[in-house]
Amino acid sequence: MKETSLTPERDETIYSHLHAAICDSRLLPGTRLPEDTLAETFGASRTIIRKVLQRLAYDGLIEIRPNRGALIAEPSVPEARDIFATRRILECGALAEMAGKVSAADLAALKAINAAEDEAQLKGDRAAAIRLSGEFHVRLVDLAGNAVLSELVARLIARSSLIIATYGSPISVTCRHSEHEQIIDLIARGAFTEAAQWMGEHLTTIERSLRWEQETPDLQAVLREFIDGSAAGRGK
Repeated sequence: MKETSLTPERDETIYSHLHAAICDSRLLPGTRLPEDTLAETFGASRTIIRKVLQRLAYDGLIEIRPNRGALIAEPSVPEARDIFATRRILECGALAEMAGKVSAADLAALKAINAAEDEAQLKGDRAAAIRLSGEFHVRLVDLAGNAVLSELVARLIARSSLIIATYGSPISVTCRHSEHEQIIDLIARGAFTEAAQWMGEHLTTIERSLRWEQETPDLQAVLREFIDGSAAGRGK
């Protein structure tokens, strides 16, 4: 495979495209990511693709299995619960570090993201709503001014998109516009302790909305419906 580019910028572009496709739920948990297909699609060598996949595996977004290759991660229920528990600790803690650091411009940026998320929900654009919800949380934690904390939370939020894709209902499981708005208002008033409490409840609400018990359809029952329906149609 001839490389279209060997620059770090090219590698970052491939990583960014795959990361976005996964986090926007355009590629769902369990989807295989064959190296040869990715190499052909991006015009890159399998060596470069392998390096990108290893980076995504480090992020917890994909799994690389022997004899099966790479596939998008399917978080288990215990793992998913741990991720939400960790987010509550980190995001609530971040709010306690924001006193004196939040500007009017910061608040305006949060409101703009929240408004865009609300518009996406109204349009039924689930992928955009999930992406904007994550962007809101990442931008909020950034206000604490702790780069390490921001990096950790960003990775957890990316993994949360896989949890929602795996355990979410067909109806969009995203953050409620009013809850984000309440958190913004509390920050604007300097009520960071209350904002942290709201954040904890907010994340718990999302977690409780997920369907942890996924039913596996009965193969014979499903096929019987089609057989019976077809027979009924012929009898008319």
